[in-house]
Amino acid sequence: MALQPSLCSYRKPQERKRVVKKSLHNPECFEEIITRIHLLNKNSPAVWGKMNVCQMMRHCNHVLQVPLGKIKLPEINILFAAIGKITKWEIQVFNNGIPRNMPTFQKLIINFECDFEEEKENLLKTLEEYRTYYRNNNLPERHVLFGLMKEKDWGFLEYKHLHHHLKQFNV
Repeated sequence: MALQPSLCSYRKPQERKRVVKKSLHNPECFEEIITRIHLLNKNSPAVWGKMNVCQMMRHCNHVLQVPLGKIKLPEINILFAAIGKITKWEIQVFNNGIPRNMPTFQKLIINFECDFEEEKENLLKTLEEYRTYYRNNNLPERHVLFGLMKEKDWGFLEYKHLHHHLKQFNV
């Protein structure tokens, strides 16, 4: 099932040369992510990677729980912190996607079986909770890997992460 182009990707004629940067803080982009999650089913095959669809949803849920303060990532050394800041800058400047099979924090790796419906429900709940945090200006000012974070950084990077994994399952 193909998605219809959303308002999230609309560009006015005078803006056509600018690259549109989607954000989870844009209501149309938020709804696009929700719609794409609803297109998943327990048998959705991965195009790449080791996770099944249930594990991917749990992983995405965990990543969203970082700015909510529910999951605390361990501090990293100065070299990895520098790489993280450069990566954040590169993704924002070039509007790149996240590379496939990129390493992640151990706390965010899901390599065990889980229940599809439960994980889908939990991810959708966490997305709503994230939106509430954003609307109430409660997002943190710092990320362990990416350094200082503005509100726009959170919206952009969280959208990019969800988009990356939804593409992994062809939705």
